[in-house]
Amino acid sequence: MNYIELYIKELIWLLSEMSPYLLLGFLIAGILHAYLPQQKLVKYIGKNNLNSVINASLFGIPLPLCSCGVIPTGVSLNKNGASKGATVSFLISTPQTGVDSILATYALLGLPFALIRPIIAFVTGNIGGLITNQAEAKNISNSTGENNIEEVTSKNENRFKKMLKYAFVDFLKDISKWLIIGLLIAAFISLIIPDDFFAEYLSNPFLSMLVILAASVPLYVCATGSIPIAAVLLAKGISPGTALVFLMAGPATNAATITVIGKTLGKKTLIIYLASIMIGAVIFGLMIDYLLPASWFSIAGLGTIQQHAIHILPNWINYISAITLVLLIIYGYVKKDKVVTPIIDSDMDSIKIKVKGMTCNHCKANVERNINAMEGVNSATVNLENEEVMISGEKLDIEKIKHKVDDIGYEFVSKI
Repeated sequence: MNYIELYIKELIWLLSEMSPYLLLGFLIAGILHAYLPQQKLVKYIGKNNLNSVINASLFGIPLPLCSCGVIPTGVSLNKNGASKGATVSFLISTPQTGVDSILATYALLGLPFALIRPIIAFVTGNIGGLITNQAEAKNISNSTGENNIEEVTSKNENRFKKMLKYAFVDFLKDISKWLIIGLLIAAFISLIIPDDFFAEYLSNPFLSMLVILAASVPLYVCATGSIPIAAVLLAKGISPGTALVFLMAGPATNAATITVIGKTLGKKTLIIYLASIMIGAVIFGLMIDYLLPASWFSIAGLGTIQQHAIHILPNWINYISAITLVLLIIYGYVKKDKVVTPIIDSDMDSIKIKVKGMTCNHCKANVERNINAMEGVNSATVNLENEEVMISGEKLDIEKIKHKVDDIGYEFVSKI
């Protein structure tokens, strides 16, 4: 019972410390989603040069997209005219950080880590993008072709309502599962791992980085969900540089992402993408351990994470924020999305297909948008839970639909 009580206390503390910053981060994410004119991006990232690579990275850093959500966005940018270098820069920079994770990092890991994460995401994204451009034998065509990028909200649509819905319903629902998993794992690690474990068994920073890197690359953890785990590992004695390796490689890569990038952008691009993240993580990890003042990362070696807490906000704000966040998460799971059944005329064809790889509301919107843009399609509606897409239209070409689904980074399984 004592362990259960300690576990619950650790869990509540972690949640309360992160909640105010997470809610603020979600709000900013909603503002970006509702008011950012995404269809103009290709103008700034469509060329095979340094400016496009830098712009793609700068655009991606504040976006709250994890490594699953960033893939369809990156692929769409590439199909819409963005150079491969800019696409790789976007794919590397975006999942490592975001407005929500930057604020949550500040809450649990302090200001140095909160500043370092986006800087490293920017640098590694630019390096990967520039190497990709150099490796390309010819320039990517700047022809925009189909418009795969999300259109600006129409004037008649309530942007404020759209912003709130995305921030506290759609985006929160997408990230809540991985946030909960991260918190549960962090509290568990805090209890079961002795305070001197890493000092005794993984005292060599370089060796510990390689171990963490090997574990992080194939596994999925979102940028925000990785923070409490990194904080607890730091408190247990892992080096700050090793924690950075986990914060970089965990969110930026996973087995599904690796597969899709190899399929859509090619093996050469995939190798550059992985090498930029892995080598960059180790280099910057070593720089933090050996070049930066240890006092910046004073959480290390303090035992339980609560000992390093700097209470910038009053406790009552933390607890109210935590309760609000929990209620919003519960609402997201209880609320059932309306499954719209397309109205099909007697003269209209209709098919239902099975599609794998759709993991969030961003994926749902991306599939619907791209299929709806196809010639002859009247409507396309995704059922995210069943991984199904209902399509209606005239003279539907199943091969073209299959090609479109695969082309934007998902897997067409079969016609149902």
